[in-house]
Amino acid sequence: MKKVLFYLTLAMVAVISISVGLVYTYQDKIVGLFVTEANKHIKTKVEVAKISLSLFEKFPQVAVALDQVKVIEGVEGSEESLAQAEKLYFTFSLFDILRGRYSVKQLHMENGSLHVRVLQNGQHNYDILKSDSTTAGSEDFSFNLERINLSNVAIRYSDLLLDQDYQAQAQRLEATLVISSETIALESTGKATVQTLRIGKGEYFKGKAVDLNTALTINREAKTIALQPSVVQVEGAAYEVGGAIAYGGTTELDLKLEGKNTDIQSLLSLLPQHITKEYSQYRSEGDIFFSGAIKGKAGAKAIPHVTFSFGCRNASFYHPDVKQKVEGLNLEGSFTNGAKRDASTSVLELKNLKGILNKRPFSGNLVYRNFNDPYLAFDAKGMLDVGYVVGLLKLEQVHSGSGLADVRIAFAGNLNEFKAKPGNSTLSTTGDITLHNVSLGLQEMPMPFSGLYGNFIFKKNDVAVSDFKGRLGDSDFVLNGMFRNVMAWLLLDKQRLLVEADFNSNYLNFDQLLSEELNTPAASRQASAATGYKFNVSPDIAFDLSASIRKANFRRFRGENIKGEVKLRNQVVSSPNISFNAIGGNFAVRGILDARNRNHIVVNTATKLSNMSVDSLFYVFENFGQAFIMDRHLRGRLTANIVSEVYFDSHLNTKTDLLQAEIAATVRDGQLISFAPMQKMSAFVKRSELANMQFAELSNSFWIQQRTIYIPEMDIRSNLSSIPSVSISGTHTFDQDMDYKIKLPLLKGRRPDKDSVYGVVAEDTDAGSSMLFLSVKGKENSFKIAYDNERVREKIKTDLKQEGKELRDLFRGKKPAKKEEKKVELQENEYFDFD
Repeated sequence: MKKVLFYLTLAMVAVISISVGLVYTYQDKIVGLFVTEANKHIKTKVEVAKISLSLFEKFPQVAVALDQVKVIEGVEGSEESLAQAEKLYFTFSLFDILRGRYSVKQLHMENGSLHVRVLQNGQHNYDILKSDSTTAGSEDFSFNLERINLSNVAIRYSDLLLDQDYQAQAQRLEATLVISSETIALESTGKATVQTLRIGKGEYFKGKAVDLNTALTINREAKTIALQPSVVQVEGAAYEVGGAIAYGGTTELDLKLEGKNTDIQSLLSLLPQHITKEYSQYRSEGDIFFSGAIKGKAGAKAIPHVTFSFGCRNASFYHPDVKQKVEGLNLEGSFTNGAKRDASTSVLELKNLKGILNKRPFSGNLVYRNFNDPYLAFDAKGMLDVGYVVGLLKLEQVHSGSGLADVRIAFAGNLNEFKAKPGNSTLSTTGDITLHNVSLGLQEMPMPFSGLYGNFIFKKNDVAVSDFKGRLGDSDFVLNGMFRNVMAWLLLDKQRLLVEADFNSNYLNFDQLLSEELNTPAASRQASAATGYKFNVSPDIAFDLSASIRKANFRRFRGENIKGEVKLRNQVVSSPNISFNAIGGNFAVRGILDARNRNHIVVNTATKLSNMSVDSLFYVFENFGQAFIMDRHLRGRLTANIVSEVYFDSHLNTKTDLLQAEIAATVRDGQLISFAPMQKMSAFVKRSELANMQFAELSNSFWIQQRTIYIPEMDIRSNLSSIPSVSISGTHTFDQDMDYKIKLPLLKGRRPDKDSVYGVVAEDTDAGSSMLFLSVKGKENSFKIAYDNERVREKIKTDLKQEGKELRDLFRGKKPAKKEEKKVELQENEYFDFD
């Protein structure tokens, strides 16, 4: 036995040694014969880095090995490649070397690419063989291919004339050939990945793994291809393809396609990628069927007739990441490119769609025809579990939901006409949707809607809304009216929804509604504080509302019985009349809010306040951002007319440098309590009186401009015994810089401060008493009361002029005008101090 093994090994070594010797002995001759024979058949340039003869790379076959091969395409003047490969092997038998006659039987292509093109003028790039290439080859060297092997080869077919592009990556593809004088029989098997099959704008089979097992016979005389029933597997689903192709003149197809073991992915892979990409993750179970036929001429001016039918029986449809699924699904579908065999006569139809969602049945139908000028018709009916549907569809804009929606709706119309003229189209929408305790969590609105009820009746492009009510956070609402242009707003871009309705609410919480944390997605927020506000008005919303709100709050503000008409157009809100009760009195407002520039919101209003509590007003508006005179210092009832122009950014921060206002105000039954500047006048008035300065009525007009409040001179008649009347004027800036002018009348019986704290007292002959002119200057927490020398000088100057005039009149014989004798009446609680 050992001797047998020894002799066998010795024989093998001898054979291999002889083979190696023969290969390297005849290498140059064989390579030369190969190049000579190849040049007889190929007319385009072929670039090769190296040609060698190899015994071991394709053993037991001998191979002519070509490295870094590039075959230029058959288009005159082009340098583009038809094929490229790192390695190209042409193999023949070892015994051919002994006979001296070489017959190439196999071709191996590795790590390469093949690009077949049809140009815009109809010329193809694969015409690389010489016209006499069919003549007999050399007796010493010939090509008689019986097998072709592709390994890791990118294959591409692009037709610029028909706007088609097919791309695939062949991981392993093997084809056997039986060639006779009349026919070529080809059988192929292998694995590939379809990168794309693009026809026009539609992409099909993108990224699909494909297993091939095909058989066909080419009749070279009749110029026909007979495709035997062959199986193409696409990621588990199998398609059986068979039929005939004639290519003598215009290509004529007669093919049939039938699905085997198909699922929802199999059906979706046949449709354009832009239609199916949203559903690419969904899976199915159950009986899903598919078949089709392609028949007719195919070419630059001819398109074959295409028909497909598909559907399912008792199937289920689901997303692998969620528990929800459509069960008991039944459907009959069809597609055809119609009589003209183009997009204008194409029709996609889904009939008798029935299924079960969370134990609740639904049904529907759909027709989509004329893909150039689309007409869409569909109807749907069912009691839908909103949360179940949201979970199944995984909608990006709706992350949660609950409740029921009773849907009975039908839609039909030309989509292009609808896009061009949404309000005047022939669109037909009928039916209604009724909500039952629906809740929705929206991506763009962190604060959820809850308790939604209502009935929506569809009529063409509009919806009649009946008792649509619900809650948004703590706020509630009820709407009755019309939603105009609803379908266009839902289905098209840059369309405006118009709401014409009565709006009622028991309570609106504007702290929540305007909170950036609650009305803006986290990724879009800018304000760092959790209490920041965000105010935006959508350009796609308009409304005419007749509003009635029982209560509303914003920060410290509390309003009741709010009523008015409110209109929104082009991001501008306007109202001719809003009235409400607040701060113990009544408000009446008309005005405009212009939010077209989101960071430059303009509010123009005319407001009438009646019988407001002054201290409450200061408290509600947080003392208007100052600490000089606070709500604890004030009492009284305010009536005012205010005309203002106020500017905000989108976070409702006031742009005080642009603020303007005119205020005509009257305060009745007023009190000034423990006000520090008044306490510093104790040299003239008792501290006990200064602690509670009372006045019956105060009227004045103020204006605000350039961050400054301007206060014209006004007289305050109070209960102070020594100073029954005080005159005040001045300015107060938003930076809390004060500049007040105060004029105090001193009764003649009242002695000035013995230390002359405030200086000389000027006589005011008109007032019938001496006047003390003071100024209050500084910051609200650091101010000084001082003698106003400038006003005294002005007063003396004025008095001297008046006396001079009286003297001149006296010298001219004019009698001085009699002054009306003033009667002094003591008010209640008023007294003189005769210290």
